[in-house]
Amino acid sequence: MELFTATWFSALLAIILIDLVLAGDNAIVIALAARNLPPKLQKKAIIWGTVGAIVVRSAMTVGVVWLLKIPGLMLLGGLGLLWIAYKLLVDQDDKGHDGPIASTFWGAMKTIVVADALMGIDNVLGVAGAAHGSFDLVIIGLLVSVPIVVFGSTLVLKLVERFPIIISLGAAVLAITAAKMIMSEQLLAVIYGGPDSLPSTQTLHTAAQWVTYALAVAGVLGAGWWATRRAKSEGSGELIPH
Repeated sequence: MELFTATWFSALLAIILIDLVLAGDNAIVIALAARNLPPKLQKKAIIWGTVGAIVVRSAMTVGVVWLLKIPGLMLLGGLGLLWIAYKLLVDQDDKGHDGPIASTFWGAMKTIVVADALMGIDNVLGVAGAAHGSFDLVIIGLLVSVPIVVFGSTLVLKLVERFPIIISLGAAVLAITAAKMIMSEQLLAVIYGGPDSLPSTQTLHTAAQWVTYALAVAGVLGAGWWATRRAKSEGSGELIPH
């Protein structure tokens, strides 16, 4: 992918939006991890925890980008990203953010690094998928995501609470990214086309691509809306007509 082209900037925008939407819970858990430390140790733990988080997330992202080149894994990665997008919508009303609390500097730093590694899987998968193997975008995604996760917990939380549509927009971006991952799967080239596709089949391939985009976005948003509506109805004792 060439630098500073329309495709490059669209991928960068998708990565930033993915980071913005998915970083909220990670940042909150990290903030809770160091909340019992003295102010000086809190700052120190966050700084050194950030260094550790960058190393861990860099290794994870590069590893995911490499693994997604294996036949079949782009399909699995795309399906996994669809599930993450769905869960993002379903879990948005969950206000519980209980997390591990550390009382020592090393305990807090360990918690920050481990939490970022465990909870950053969705973020890493989203960034790797949106970057399409472009390592410059992967690096930019890392530079954007780590400060948001470690330093931007309050900002992210307020932004999402003020503009809830960001959650749906982010889920749609993830769904589109997932669709792109699925369509780039080598094993599905007969459906979506590839370098060796005949010109006569291009129209069919294009139609299949647009149908996949539509199904991915509509499926995620529709399933998320239905699950949220059903949960609210069950909570209030109402019955949902079948």
